[in-house]
Amino acid sequence: MSLFRRSRALLAAALAIALAIFVAACGDTKNSTSSSSGGSSGSSSTASDSSGKANPSAPYKKGMTVVVMPKQLGNPYEETEDRGTVEAIREIGGSASIKGPTDAGASSQVPLLQSIIQTKPDAIVLAGNDPNAVAPVLKQAISRGIGVVSQDSDVAPDARKVFINQASTEQIGRSEVDILGREIGYRGQVAILSATANATNQNAWIRYMRDELSQPRYRGMQLVKVAYGNDDDQLSFQQTQGLLSAYPNLRGIISPTTVGIAAAARYLSTSPKKGQVRLTGLGTPNQMRKFIKDGTVQEFALWNPEDVGYLGGYAAAALVSGQITGAQGETFRAGRLGERRIGANGEVVLGPPTVFDASNIDRFNF
Repeated sequence: MSLFRRSRALLAAALAIALAIFVAACGDTKNSTSSSSGGSSGSSSTASDSSGKANPSAPYKKGMTVVVMPKQLGNPYEETEDRGTVEAIREIGGSASIKGPTDAGASSQVPLLQSIIQTKPDAIVLAGNDPNAVAPVLKQAISRGIGVVSQDSDVAPDARKVFINQASTEQIGRSEVDILGREIGYRGQVAILSATANATNQNAWIRYMRDELSQPRYRGMQLVKVAYGNDDDQLSFQQTQGLLSAYPNLRGIISPTTVGIAAAARYLSTSPKKGQVRLTGLGTPNQMRKFIKDGTVQEFALWNPEDVGYLGGYAAAALVSGQITGAQGETFRAGRLGERRIGANGEVVLGPPTVFDASNIDRFNF
């Protein structure tokens, strides 16, 4: 019996040692997984830490690939904006390609985004045609580790991490009404020539335009129509013609789209209504210069679209590199634009728009 008891004791000791080795091995496996979850480089210093917090001092990810998507190809404003995004990505040593639809329809970006996801870029930077139509596919991109930044025209907030806004949405909407009000003496019928009916930025601006028009000093102004040119030059031209025909007493038009304002100005420039119907909105100096000089348009506003895209590019680079997560209060470096802070709902505002007129338009070239 003593020999049997001695054998049982030895067996128990061996089992205890084996159990200890097994527990230690499990502990090592857990720690190894946590330390490698910070990013593809395997170093927690190059991305957000394991708690999901940003690391603002992290270096930019090497070999970063970014796909830039405009609302539609061939739009001069979008081309200028996307040029800024590509510039920013190249500055930090990454590569960027531009892929977009040929029309600005609500769902035209969806199939392109689906194909882009398959190529697994580090980030997608886009101006949304519709806030909700692209949301499901963008959520897929995020779930696969692709950083999503919207710029110029936002998408559903839960379908992107950061939104680059040109200027305060409220400021843009209200200032457009103020410009037109001053030009027509705050009296008469006015219309709005928008882009697409689903465009996030257009609708947000128009909401503030309507609210501004409800203020006491605009009681002599009446909004008679919101027309849609779908960011198509010919359709916007025709919509302008239709507005003047349907409302012979029309005093002014606001077109918060670079395609729309240029098309409306082209129609008015050869119309008997030139000088009688005031036009303002958002346009580029190069598009509108001749219409300022020939008296068709007195004032219009815009920001530098190239700077919008440039800021979007740096936001994407910071997101991919773990410098930011998109949370309010985070800051990141944006090249020549300096340090930028993320506001509520992941929004970063470029700055106030510039008003262009005959006195300053020749100082700008975009």
